[in-house]
Amino acid sequence: MLKARWGTPKQLRDLLNELVSWNSITLSEGERQFPIKLENKLRELAYFQKHPEYLTLHDTDDQRQFLTALYKHPDAQKTICLVSHFDTVNIEEYGKLKEMATEPDKLTEILKIRAAEFSADVRNDLASGEYLFGRGTMDMKMGLALHMQMLERASLENWPINLLLLTVPDEEVNSAGMRSAVPALLKLEEKHELNYILFLNSEPVFTQHGDDTHYIYSGSIGKVMPAALFYGKETHAGQPLNGMTSPYIASYLTQEMEWNSSFQETSYGETNPLPVTLQQRDLKSDYSTQTPYRSSALYNVLVMEQTAADVFDRFEQVANKAAVRLNRDYAEICRNNQVDPVGKVSVIRYEQLETYAVNKLGREFIDRVKATVHHQKEWDDREKSLRIADKLMIECQELAPAIVILLTPPYYPAVNSSDNETIENCVAFVKRIAKEKFNLKVERVHYFNGICDLSYVSYEGDSKDSVTFEANTPVWETSYSIPFEDMLRLDAPVLNIGPFGKDAHKLTERLHIKNAFEEMPVILKEMIQQLSLKNKVN
Repeated sequence: MLKARWGTPKQLRDLLNELVSWNSITLSEGERQFPIKLENKLRELAYFQKHPEYLTLHDTDDQRQFLTALYKHPDAQKTICLVSHFDTVNIEEYGKLKEMATEPDKLTEILKIRAAEFSADVRNDLASGEYLFGRGTMDMKMGLALHMQMLERASLENWPINLLLLTVPDEEVNSAGMRSAVPALLKLEEKHELNYILFLNSEPVFTQHGDDTHYIYSGSIGKVMPAALFYGKETHAGQPLNGMTSPYIASYLTQEMEWNSSFQETSYGETNPLPVTLQQRDLKSDYSTQTPYRSSALYNVLVMEQTAADVFDRFEQVANKAAVRLNRDYAEICRNNQVDPVGKVSVIRYEQLETYAVNKLGREFIDRVKATVHHQKEWDDREKSLRIADKLMIECQELAPAIVILLTPPYYPAVNSSDNETIENCVAFVKRIAKEKFNLKVERVHYFNGICDLSYVSYEGDSKDSVTFEANTPVWETSYSIPFEDMLRLDAPVLNIGPFGKDAHKLTERLHIKNAFEEMPVILKEMIQQLSLKNKVN
């Protein structure tokens, strides 16, 4: 029998160090090169030398690719899809240590020397020798390394179940990789006669209250990003009541949105965070004594059971409430100063604005606007969304003053499989094995609180959700899309079981060594083998 390349804790640690050394910051050249290097790494396995057709690179966008690697048992159809991402956030916070950020062993030793600069928790972890520091060690190249180990073990030990490793770019920004992977998963399912029974992610454990409890997750929290363009009336600063500033309009909606409990929900005893403003700014490009009349804001709304359509309906209600209060206060100011109002602020959905603009200017004009904005490479999808709405409002100023409400990428639908029998059995099994073998206490959380690519499988939204999102997202099918119909077909349950770590996206990102290299390999292997025994019959 062939020997495993990644079977021992040391071999697995060496694999992680190699994966981390392939610097793969989102939208970097390293991210583009990572799946190519990974494909070459996996081709070292005897299984893929014998079955090269099961190892595939797939195109996504911006010359990026995602990778699938299939272990297929000849008598099995039932398949576990192992989901991971290989991109990481930036490393600017490492400063002079940037070159060491992707060399975990060296970085860990250097940080020990500088331990006094950090908090007591970090100092204790450095002194303990139980943690490995570095960008991507926790989030989430260890998860990928574990999946590679499972794939190798299955191929060497002939596990009676199929494993499909899927690893994608761009999870940290727009999940372009996973959104592109959804239709590919359906094609692979048909081509190789697969039957997905589980989508298993291995994102790391995110502490809930600064504790050291090991959590597993039977769902993932969702994210919707409603936005607003505030369009007032320009004037000279010396005659302020001859116009209406956009910051004045924006202040009313932001006050209503910030920490608004009407967006909060409780599911399985867990509660989503309150909404918060992610960005608010003036669109005026330079200084002058003309008052600002165009501003924008982005709001972060995390969801459990609400869809984008639900959030947008509530957002419209909140905007109307803000407009009523604004118009009342503004009317009183005008009365006190004996001036005529410049108008009442109205609330306009983006789909209403686009319909109005099409009737006034023609579809060809709208398409040109979108194409022009799309080619501004320095703008991301959020900026492009706001700029499209802005350009339409410039040509439709008779609608001002107004709050134009819209949706911007990314949209992560909430997903939850807590009531699924397979998931409940897996949760119970993992808890028992972790306790028996390692005296490790494992608790289940119903919604992973870090947002992840599992949002694009096991989707349960209805047509209203997709129609509302498409109609009110200005960049829809120009630079951003979601395969809603295909997502409905990927209806297997989801589960996230990953290694313990701390401080994702921070300079002190770190991974618990024993848990990652000794405990998690056993827990994942035994859970998958348990599923394979239960699923021998197709």
